[in-house]
Amino acid sequence: MAKRKVTRKKVVKKNIARGVVYISATYNNTVITVTDEAGNVISWSSAGSLGFKGSKKSTPYAAQQAVEDALTKAKEHGIKEVGIKVQGPGSGRETAVKSVGATEGIRVLFLKDITPLPHNGCRPPKRRRV
Repeated sequence: MAKRKVTRKKVVKKNIARGVVYISATYNNTVITVTDEAGNVISWSSAGSLGFKGSKKSTPYAAQQAVEDALTKAKEHGIKEVGIKVQGPGSGRETAVKSVGATEGIRVLFLKDITPLPHNGCRPPKRRRV
């Protein structure tokens, strides 16, 4: 049998100046997604994808590393100005926001909390009759 030549898909460099950084900080992990203004994903990173395992994934340091990784990938596409949308109660939340602001060459336009909150919640179960 003849060997097939393996071809890699070429990464297309986009030229996007503005974007949105979504920080999803759960109790177990922190996921960073960088999108353009329309919501198309440019780059993403998470504490788990960087090799942190177990309880180390939920640390502020792991969140900081994930932000730096995602923004490094996004800078290759020309990101210069970002807005930040934060979701979740995790411990990496504050550190992730600070490290976006501290990143060289990226200007923060806005910061918004998009954590879903129930207005009244589900209907409680009916009273127990014994």
